[in-house]
Amino acid sequence: MFSVANSVAQSDNRQFKFQRKGLLICGLLLVAFSVFSLFVGTRPVTIKVTWEAFTAFNPANSEHLLVRYLRVPRTLLAIIVGCSLGVAGAIMQALTRNPLADPGILGINAGAAVSIVSAIAFWGISDVIGYMWFGLAGATIAGCGVYLLGGIRHGLNPVRMVLAGAALSFVLLAVTQIITINSEDEVFNQFRHWVVGSLQGRGYEVLFPISILAASGVMIALMLTKSLDTVALGHDLGKSLGVNQTKVWILSALVIIMLSGGATAAAGPISFIGLTAPHFARLIAGPDYRWVLPYSMLISGVMVVAADSLGRVVGYPGEISVGIMVALIGGPFFVFLIRKWKIVQL
Repeated sequence: MFSVANSVAQSDNRQFKFQRKGLLICGLLLVAFSVFSLFVGTRPVTIKVTWEAFTAFNPANSEHLLVRYLRVPRTLLAIIVGCSLGVAGAIMQALTRNPLADPGILGINAGAAVSIVSAIAFWGISDVIGYMWFGLAGATIAGCGVYLLGGIRHGLNPVRMVLAGAALSFVLLAVTQIITINSEDEVFNQFRHWVVGSLQGRGYEVLFPISILAASGVMIALMLTKSLDTVALGHDLGKSLGVNQTKVWILSALVIIMLSGGATAAAGPISFIGLTAPHFARLIAGPDYRWVLPYSMLISGVMVVAADSLGRVVGYPGEISVGIMVALIGGPFFVFLIRKWKIVQL
């Protein structure tokens, strides 16, 4: 009896050490790509100048200004956007028990899109910080609308929620296209810059509010890990274990709207991250959401920062938007992963 208990305890201890080392490696990769991101761009900056921008800042030096006020907030925003989408995607897959789910299922991307194109076309708002708030409001309204259409009063059903989200997304995207087609070329050009998913020109005024939303959402998400493990087992089993499914769904939806809505409003729809990062996380950590969420957060952060940095390297002297780079790099790799290993079941 004692030998069995000891072997189980030793196995758990080894597993814990493995998971912790994995998180450390992911964290180091994130730091490495973040540092690399400070050096690359349409105007290359040396390591020496980048270091001096922090240790001996000179406001008259244009390279110091470039590093401090453009590349630093851009890199930090890439981390926050990536982490937000990864956590939101993991939660969405747990709730729907669908391995191909991403935060866009709740209509968040479509809601943000129609709000932003309306802000540009009807109110003439052209700066990022201005239409970002419209995008966040649109994402929130769309997410709440999906819950109402999905029949929250009659009990939450993953299939019904997915269908409601798909239906609302089609309608909102149609409205977006109508507004875009019937507007001036300038409206289309500004909207196009957002809709491909871009971090260009995002400064501290965008970074700070999104950081607050992301930090709040991640804190709530980490408190829901045990409930998500139970919900992922199915409605009947979760109910028999005493989990309030409606409460978990509502809190999880709030987290998804905060994380994915904020990230989408700030950087545009980067949909691939929320789908793939949780799969990579489960390949390493297994189905336990106490590990899946942190791994998803770090892996998605690495993916976005790496894609943004490589987009500036490959597109030099211009750049390729992060949304395009994520699809170009991640798509083939995800197909390879599916063919080589079976997707981890939820």
